[in-house]
Amino acid sequence: MAIIEVQNLIKKFPKTTAVNDVSFSIASGSCFGLLGPNGAGKSTTIEIMEGIIKPTSGSVLYKGEPTGKKFRQEAGVQFQSTALMDFITTREILVLFSRLYPKPLPIEELVQLCQLGEFLDQYATKLSGGQKQRLLLALALVNDPEILFLDEPTTGLDPQSRRNFWALIESIKAQGKTVILTTHYMDEAELLCDYLMIMDHGKIIAEGKPRDLLEQHFSDRCLRINKSAIEAHLSKIQEPYEINGDTVEITSQNLSASLTALMAMEVEIESLQVSPRNLEDLFIKLTGRKLRA
Repeated sequence: MAIIEVQNLIKKFPKTTAVNDVSFSIASGSCFGLLGPNGAGKSTTIEIMEGIIKPTSGSVLYKGEPTGKKFRQEAGVQFQSTALMDFITTREILVLFSRLYPKPLPIEELVQLCQLGEFLDQYATKLSGGQKQRLLLALALVNDPEILFLDEPTTGLDPQSRRNFWALIESIKAQGKTVILTTHYMDEAELLCDYLMIMDHGKIIAEGKPRDLLEQHFSDRCLRINKSAIEAHLSKIQEPYEINGDTVEITSQNLSASLTALMAMEVEIESLQVSPRNLEDLFIKLTGRKLRA
């Protein structure tokens, strides 16, 4: 069952069409990932869905009805960047936001869910990056939303803080909530998202389950080997390859044949890595750019 339906969405600005006739739906209880390079139209699409800006034409339905009061009561949003008030503690800001809603989650539940206990009495503006993101997630959850928008929630976090945040999102998904995620991290999208949509130039260029998309677009494997180990044999390689820094990346359609050929060249196999295609490869194939391009 679809919780969100986007129908023929168009958003025009004076010099560009940011969203060009986009339609899709989001299944209830799923994690939906929206990806695209800068300027692809994904942020505009999300802002229209959140009700921040109005479309030029088209519609967004929530549970089969135009978004309105019910949607605002049942949606939570964590923006990419949010300014917190000076001289107010984590506990105080939770109390303040909880008073904005008729039926907020108990503060104790938010503290436990988002692991806020260790800094409840610290000023919110003094929190570390990971602590601040956990607080912002708690604020997005304060009204116990059925649908949660997360706009690049782990940007700028260190690897450990990112993994901790992923665990929080997984626990939220386990409650049956619908999560809409925008991210610049392919590993994050592959781990968390049940369904992906990739946009470029205002249009949808691919959508589907992550594994289905990879199987649809790739039948090969990537062999990575130290440049120093194979440099003298590059002229003998029959398959497409690229030199990426100190690594040679060979595109193989037949893994056994590729490995046999490398062994015949007496290449040091110890330096070889075989990798399946990932979402980063897919993104570059579809858009010609890395995600942050």
